[in-house]
Amino acid sequence: MDKQRDFVLRTIEERGIKFIRLWFTDVVGSLKSVAIAPAEVEGAFAEGLGFDGSAIEGFTRAYEADMLAHPDPTTFQILPWRGEIDPTARMFCDITTPDGQPANSDPRNVLKRTLAKAADRGFTFYTHPEIEFYLLKSSKFGKKGPEPVDSAGFFDNVPGGTAHDFRRRSVRMLEDLGISVEFSHHEAGPGQNEIDLRYADALTTADNIMTFRTVIKEVAIEQGVYATFMPKPLSGHPGSGMHTHLSLFEGDTNVFYEAGGTYQLSKIGRHFVAGLLRHAPEITAVTNQFVNSYKRLWGGDEAPSFVTWGHNNRSALVRVPLYKPNKAQSARVEYRAIDSAANPYLAYSLLLAAGLKGIEEGYELPPEAEDNVWELSDSERRALGYNQLPASLDHAVSLMEDSELVAETLGEQVFNYVLLNKRREWSEYRAQVTPYELESNLEIL
Repeated sequence: MDKQRDFVLRTIEERGIKFIRLWFTDVVGSLKSVAIAPAEVEGAFAEGLGFDGSAIEGFTRAYEADMLAHPDPTTFQILPWRGEIDPTARMFCDITTPDGQPANSDPRNVLKRTLAKAADRGFTFYTHPEIEFYLLKSSKFGKKGPEPVDSAGFFDNVPGGTAHDFRRRSVRMLEDLGISVEFSHHEAGPGQNEIDLRYADALTTADNIMTFRTVIKEVAIEQGVYATFMPKPLSGHPGSGMHTHLSLFEGDTNVFYEAGGTYQLSKIGRHFVAGLLRHAPEITAVTNQFVNSYKRLWGGDEAPSFVTWGHNNRSALVRVPLYKPNKAQSARVEYRAIDSAANPYLAYSLLLAAGLKGIEEGYELPPEAEDNVWELSDSERRALGYNQLPASLDHAVSLMEDSELVAETLGEQVFNYVLLNKRREWSEYRAQVTPYELESNLEIL
């Protein structure tokens, strides 16, 4: 760590960095930032930077407001969109109380705690997200709703199009920040795009997702358009998911791989998937945390609504992708419910906790779903034992409230705040009179 600190201090001096932004997230997953001058960095490393935690969503109560942000030197990167005028860098922070204890309310610390539990069992948790988002002409909209930048579809090539230039610029900027991109392409919805990040350990991935969202927003501003990670911004078009591929390693060995297993998935992998399935409904208030998230989950277009697993089944909640011959290290499972607006630190904590619970308790994997689950009738799904994910935020919060797994993983403070925040959101949503009601009812009632 001392070498990393020395590298940061030396780079700041050699590159003429004028400002260093210290980043962290609140419980909902909004990025927070405070800029310090180069002369303050050494002190921030040694003592942390004090701030009023009661002003941050979900961080602390007013009578215990003092918090410290400790920059993590391993996350130091120069921000490419700031250019050569007043060069600016950033570091993610770990939040502590004044006595040096990790803050229970820090989402990054929640993930670190869960990763430490996995490490105690010899596991390292890797994740690989496929992040979808929409490009709109503006954040303003009229009666017709948001206007996408194009009318293209899945994998379409749009020569000279906004999305094509946008993705190229975004990928180059991400690479400049040390974030490796695997794929980028136009998605199925008009103006919808997807960029897939290369797999990394879950903490690095969560940091990368927060950086990714900022990059996408900055490039959109630069190009005169608007980027949104809202789960379902357009009626009648696909929502934006963040399908995430998950794997566990012991040292250099992928423990999800077994040469003779079904789809080469090991016994540990099967227990992990069973854990994801059993606990999926109670973690959905975090992986899909907004009222709008349920418009995606229950709007069709390949979004999973039922608790099933499959191999090449795109309607399943958990998918075991095609095995690549001679690539045992690539064995993984894909969780398809999580959306692009999730707090990645909390969402990945719960996915890992659910999978580990399946391994610890030896959960048995139910039969594979081979049919398109959406095309089955309710009675057919019941006969096959396919439970559903929550149908609304209200339903999801009720299931989360009774979950020992979620309470234990998030910790009391974060758990209670998420419940409070989401109940408030549902209450405000329920009180609204929507355009749909006015259009359907006003003139005929």
